[in-house]
This record gives sequence, C-alpha cells and structure tokens, in this order.
Amino acid sequence: MIEKTATRVLDAGAPVMRQSGGGRLLVVKGPDRGESISIGTMPLTLGSGNVCDVPLSDPTISRRHLGVEPGPEGVVLRDLGSTNGSFVQGARFNELTLGFGTEVTIGKTVIKYVPNEEAVELVPSESESYGALVGRDPKLRRLFRLLDDVAATDATVLIEGETGTGKELFAEEIHRHSPRKDGPFVVFDCGAVPDELIESALFGHVRGAFTGAVTDRRGAFEEADGGTLFLDEIGELSPAVQPALLRALDKQSVRPVGGTTYTRASVRVVAATNRNLRAEIAAKNFREDLYYRVAVVRMLVPPLRERPDDIPLLVEHFIRQFRSERSLQIAPEDLERLRRHHWLGNARELRNVIERACALSHDTRLEIDEALEERPLRGGDSGAIDVDLPFKEAKARIIDAFEREYIAALLKRHGGNLSAAARAAEIDRKHLRELLRKHGLRESSA
Repeated sequence: MIEKTATRVLDAGAPVMRQSGGGRLLVVKGPDRGESISIGTMPLTLGSGNVCDVPLSDPTISRRHLGVEPGPEGVVLRDLGSTNGSFVQGARFNELTLGFGTEVTIGKTVIKYVPNEEAVELVPSESESYGALVGRDPKLRRLFRLLDDVAATDATVLIEGETGTGKELFAEEIHRHSPRKDGPFVVFDCGAVPDELIESALFGHVRGAFTGAVTDRRGAFEEADGGTLFLDEIGELSPAVQPALLRALDKQSVRPVGGTTYTRASVRVVAATNRNLRAEIAAKNFREDLYYRVAVVRMLVPPLRERPDDIPLLVEHFIRQFRSERSLQIAPEDLERLRRHHWLGNARELRNVIERACALSHDTRLEIDEALEERPLRGGDSGAIDVDLPFKEAKARIIDAFEREYIAALLKRHGGNLSAAARAAEIDRKHLRELLRKHGLRESSA
C-alpha cells in the first residue's frame, strides 16, 4: 500500500536540513496526487492491479506497469510491458536509472523521485565561536555544532541566507576543518561572470575553442582539485550551464570548452545563495535535480536583526580586528542604537560601520554617530547609493529596502490578509510568507 508518512515534513524555517539517505516516489499528478511511496532495499511493483506491491488508482495505467529496483548504482525503473508505456520528458523508456527530481509519466499519473529529507534538531554549541565565526545566539551556535560533522565529510552543502550574513565565512570554515584543508579553497561568483564565458570559467577551455582562446586554460573545477570549490550565488547561474554543472558534480570530472576528453577534478562543493531556490525551481529558473545534488546538507544563516544579542560580541570582535593596538570602549547608549538598527546589510554592514567608527575615533571612545549614517534607502533618492560598498552589496541593500517597503504597504492595503496580498502581487503565498520572515514583518491574519 502507499505509505503516507514515509518521510518527515520539513519546516522551511528550520536552520539545518539534510538528505537522510535513499529516496521516495512522490505522486505529483493523477488520482493519487500527494501520496508518497517509500523505497527501501527490496524491489517493488507499481500498477493498477491489487497484485502489485503499490496499487495505484489511475485506470489508464497497466495492472503491472513499473518495477522499482534499488541497487548500488541507484534506483532503476523498468517498464513491465505496459500498454500505454512509461515516459520521461516525453520520451518512452524501457529501463531508467533515477536521479533526484526526475519525473516519470505513466498513464495520467506523474511520479517524481525525491530524496528523503529531515530537519535536524541540534543542541547549541557551548562555544560562542567557530574559527572566524562568532555568535552567542542559539540559532548560530546550532550551526557551529553542525559544522564539525559536515566538515569531516565530502557532502555538498547549500548555505542559504541574506547578503552579508557571512555565507562565505561558513564555507571557509567547512574547508579549514575538513580533510581537504591543505588543498585549495577556490571562490567562484556565479553572478559575476557573463553567461557566454561561464562554462569556460568553470570548466576551462582549449586553445582555439572560441575567438580569443589563444591558450589552454584551466577552469575553477581544476583549480580546486583536491580542495573545496565555493559556488557563491549559485541561484544566479544561467539555466543553460546548469546541466554541465550537474554532470561535473556527478562525474567528478570536467570537459573543457572545445575539448573532447574529460579531466578528473576531485572537488568538494559548497554553494551559497540569497535566493529562494525552491521558488526558482517553480519558476523554471533552476533545475530541481541540481538543487537536490547541491543541497545534500542545507543550512540557513539567520539575519543579524533576528539575533541582536550577537551585536555586542560582533562589535568587540570588529574593534579588535581594526584597532588591535589600542582598545576602544563603546557607550551603552551607542551599543543600544546598534542593537535597534535594522541592518539590511547584516554582519557585513555592521563590520563596515565599526571599521569607519574605528577610523574616525581619536580617543578611547568608539564614535558611531557619523559612521552609522542612518539614511533612507529609496530608489529615487540618489543619496541612498553608497559607493563605499561593492556594487553587489549596494544593489542588494536597495532591493532589500524596496522589498520591505513594498510588502509592508501591500499588507496594509489588504488589511493583513496574506492570500489577498499574494493574489494582488501575483506571487506565491508561501513566497510572500518567506518575505515576511526575511524582513521581520508580521501577518495580522492569514
């Protein structure tokens, strides 16, 4: 029979999620939509007949339609001589090895192969630091607890969080505490390379592959061989390149642009994004099978506004970093101002403020008045553009400010009704709730 509780339901707000091994078949279309078929170690048969291990309600599928055979190389589906056939992306098959995210059509039913996932409940670490990371908030210390276990493996990790939350620092600490620590740590910004050059930048190219390719060149994967490749802002990656990245992750080898052979690249991948990749999958901007491949372990770094108790600790940390030769004291009222600040730029913005304050302070007191510069960030206000910040960070701050003002005004117009607001904005209700959580806004009614 169909198992309706084969896996634990994930809480989208949980700080840590991981694939727990194996997978399940989820019915996404047809009479049995929403049902989950657990895959263990024994073969299964699917069909409309009661003789099958998993009987389905769809009368357009054969009595014995599909065989499911778990094995060391993955889960294999076999068509059992069905009348109407079995299809993937419109192509009929007799035998198929499943990858996570694969959708199979039988009759009027569509089933998808997805990993078993679980939210990980962690006891906060007793330490308020992990390498270069500092924080006393329980949400952050739970991540500290996880890092040692994650670092010791070669599992791919997806780090989610807003701009400036320190995702790259998390990736660096995973590398520094891993068996690959003596290998290279290579950072690749997926949003900083033009689409036409990104395959070359990732996988390399051979001489003559395109105009301007005057010599062979290694890509980021080969440069990271034996170490860790950090794919920053993976959500910005062009859909055209995503299949090649998926192949590189699966094969641990790459084929340079213009090349005919594959080159081995033993790489541990850590990815980061400030986007909601599940929403990007729904919008057809990000491949679901690639998502499952990079999100073997998925952790969410909370924004600074959700952990104000970390601010005094971070202020001390940054003061030591920028004025190590002389101690500076911050007045209690100034520290409280920092705690109340919204911090659209998160810990990176706080770091920049303390760096400016250290440069402007001439006695033993940290002067934050000029450094804080609490200015509105409205799109039409040229004074809102802070050219002291990198382009990507300045852009992200303005977008964050727009999102917050837009969502707040939208909810006010619709009296806090989330469903009505989502319909008016033409966005998914779940995505709207995630934006509320991101910007610390509350819904008055659902």
